[in-house]
This record gives sequence, structure tokens and C-alpha cells, in this order.
Amino acid sequence: MNIHIPLPIKMEGKTMSFFGKMKEGAAKAAEKAKETVEVTRLNAQISSKRKEIEKLQISIGESVYQAFLASDLSGSEETVVALCAQITERHQEIAVIELKIREIKNEKTCVCGAELAADTKFCPSCGHKFEIPAPKAELAEGDEAPALEEAAETKLCSKCEAKLEPGDRFCGSCGTSVA
Repeated sequence: MNIHIPLPIKMEGKTMSFFGKMKEGAAKAAEKAKETVEVTRLNAQISSKRKEIEKLQISIGESVYQAFLASDLSGSEETVVALCAQITERHQEIAVIELKIREIKNEKTCVCGAELAADTKFCPSCGHKFEIPAPKAELAEGDEAPALEEAAETKLCSKCEAKLEPGDRFCGSCGTSVA
């Protein structure tokens, strides 16, 4: 004889919450995988453009050398100028692709060269202030705040209490010197 004992409603809610979290985690993982594939594709395009630049530079050298052998360096000027223009175009194309990668990764580059999260207001390396910060991402429903142990080990800004990373000289949120 099989006896079926129904689970309490509270338990069923926890089970659904667990599966809901699993589904949400899987969706985040799928989105991250999609971003990674896109960044990899864009990096391959950059690599291809750099190889084109190398070939163009070799062509410039060959053109100049042939003009040298002919004892008329001015004869290669038109070819060299055209090839240099093509190199400039490839560099511009690379810059556009790199911008797409930063958008996908939600990053920006400071004037000092540091790669930062797009919502950073001040560079933690040099203190540069960004005029238009991107909106901060909020915790989604069901997400947990950082663990207390992590918070205890993390340095916080003395002015705004934002989390500081090791090596930061300025707060990335308010620009206060960490020294």
C-alpha cells in the first residue's frame, strides 16, 4: 500500500525558490557565455586587422626598397602614402572593435589607461573624475548582499564607505584620496 503524504506549502515554496534560483543562474551563465563568444569573435577580428597592418607595413618597406634600388625614392611616395592611409583605416577599425568589447564587458578606460567598470565615477588609480557615470546595477530580487567576512576584510572609503580595491589610491565612487 502506497501512502502519499503531501508536502507542506512552505516546503513547496522553498523548492520552487531553489529551482527559480537555478533557472536564474543558468540564464546568467548563458548570457555570460554569449558575451564571451562575442568578445572572442571581436578579438579575432582585431587580430586579423593587425595582420593586415603588418602586411601593409611590409609592402611599404618593399616599395621604399625598390625605389632605393632605382635611385629614386620619390617614386615610392604615392604608394607609401596610400599604404599608410590603409594602415590608419585599420587602426580606426580596431578602435571601433575595442569600443564594442568595452561595451559588452561594461568597462571604460581612464585617461591614465586603467580599465574600470562603466559605473565608476572616479579612477581609483589617478583620481580622474568621469563626467557622466553609467547607472549602477542594483541587487536583483533574491540576490544576497556580500558576506560579512568579505566586508570585514575589505577597505572602505573614509568619506562614502564605498569598497576599495587593493592598490587604489583614490575612491572610485567619490574621488577621496585613500592615503
